[in-house]
Amino acid sequence: MRVFVTGATGLLGSNIVNAFLTAGHAVQALARTPAKTAGLYASGDVTVVQGDLGAIGAFAGQLAGCDLLVHAAAYFREYYAPGDHWDLLYRTNVVGTRDILSAAAGQGIAKVVYNGTSGLIGPPASGNVSDESTPPGRRTHQNLYFRSKLLAEEAITEWSREHPTPVMHILPGWMFGPGDTGPTGSGRMVLDFLARKLPGIPPGRASVVDARDVAGAVVRAAERGRSGERYIVAGRAATLKEIMATLERVSGVPAPRLHLPYLAMLGFAYVSQFASRVTGAPALVTPEAIRTLQEDYDMNSAKAARELGVTFRPLEETLRDEIAWFRQRQVN
Repeated sequence: MRVFVTGATGLLGSNIVNAFLTAGHAVQALARTPAKTAGLYASGDVTVVQGDLGAIGAFAGQLAGCDLLVHAAAYFREYYAPGDHWDLLYRTNVVGTRDILSAAAGQGIAKVVYNGTSGLIGPPASGNVSDESTPPGRRTHQNLYFRSKLLAEEAITEWSREHPTPVMHILPGWMFGPGDTGPTGSGRMVLDFLARKLPGIPPGRASVVDARDVAGAVVRAAERGRSGERYIVAGRAATLKEIMATLERVSGVPAPRLHLPYLAMLGFAYVSQFASRVTGAPALVTPEAIRTLQEDYDMNSAKAARELGVTFRPLEETLRDEIAWFRQRQVN
């Protein structure tokens, strides 16, 4: 099978490329900056295609001959920088998604796996576990990235009414793991932990998953997923305290001893965001990130386990491998 992967230098996209290469497939890897792919992929039949979702026509011909489109590109990391990003969020995550699907269908691609986010899943009506049928919650609409992905999912549903191409939806949890070239917010937190820049441990919890496990789910969705179905691939819930304790064990770097209450951490995030606007440097933490981590419910990945055979590796293995990857590449 020949697979076209968008977002191929991101944490998820690079691991998707490697998962398909390891499975013996040929990959066309879309990258805005091809130089970032150096040393990123496993050995195999991989061709790097330069391009981005803002100019799909420039690379649309490269979709010809591919059997599967895996859409992992999204405007995400930059959303946490200062400024108003809604226009670019919408153009990339909504319009870009619709256009890449149309380009793929026009080139005869037979199947699509779309990577969304578990941020589309709201709190359950009862209990503390949500699944694929749980509707979006308040946070989905307030977080601009989540909102853009919700609109993208709606655009795919509308597009599918006129196109027979099967589309499977993967909804990852908070991803960690090797291959985080960005780095993402999770990778930045790990690097700040190693540099002992974190002022303390904030409250909060999230469903944490290894990007390699999500990539494995993408491969299995391509093989046996059902069209139009969503598959939560969220791993297991962990508090930030647990994550910090695990980082301490695998890195040898002491975790912060100060436990920051929610309001204190939110205030620190506003200060960090203001400093970012003044200096142009990335914010250490943002208010939106702190608010998102306060959702007190879990994600049920049972459907992905049952239908796709997805399994999840221990958090300790994920963080150990991520730290080793950062240190090998001397990322800081």
